[in-house]
Amino acid sequence: MSISSWPPMERPREKLLAAGAGSLSDAELLAVFLQTGIKGKTALELARDLLLNFGSLISANYKELCSQPGIGVAKAAGLAAMKELSLRQMMEGLKSRDILTSSAATRDYLRARFKNCESEVFSCLFLNNQHHVMELEELFRGTIDGAAVYPREVVKRALYHNAAAVIFAHNHPSGIAEPSAADIAITRKLKTAMQTIEVRVLDHLVIGAGEVISFAERGLL
Repeated sequence: MSISSWPPMERPREKLLAAGAGSLSDAELLAVFLQTGIKGKTALELARDLLLNFGSLISANYKELCSQPGIGVAKAAGLAAMKELSLRQMMEGLKSRDILTSSAATRDYLRARFKNCESEVFSCLFLNNQHHVMELEELFRGTIDGAAVYPREVVKRALYHNAAAVIFAHNHPSGIAEPSAADIAITRKLKTAMQTIEVRVLDHLVIGAGEVISFAERGLL
């Protein structure tokens, strides 16, 4: 049975128009975006399948989306745009708050941004005196070791942003967030380098598939 034959208040788009977007489930919201289903499945059923496969589409990459039945290049591009908009909204929220009192929001943002990333990305959150985020920059890609992360470049970017403090972050494509010996070693080098310009290193967060590990909480700083 097609969605058009459903009672009006059971159709995702009509429900949204009548009761607002907040009244819709995640699957219903996604169905509104998809608009059409595929043979044998309505847009809502297709949306449920996508959410079941990915858990959260914000962590799905473009290639994965394109490979799903009913998701072509145009819809995958649209979903990628939605993801970027969502991430930008999350970042705006972080910029307006003390990052030390919004650690859960910070972790949620980093998990959403880097989960399922195919390569290891080393990033830095540059903070002002109020511990508000001024900028997040992806600085290096590749294995996190002494040859891949250059403290001098991190110092240059901190000076450029006139940062008072920083939080480092990188993901583990393996999905295992446990810090490696190389992670610990480069963090110590970076902390020493930042001390020369009187910029505090507040934390280093390692993003895995299901968790984010804090160096500060582990006593590794």
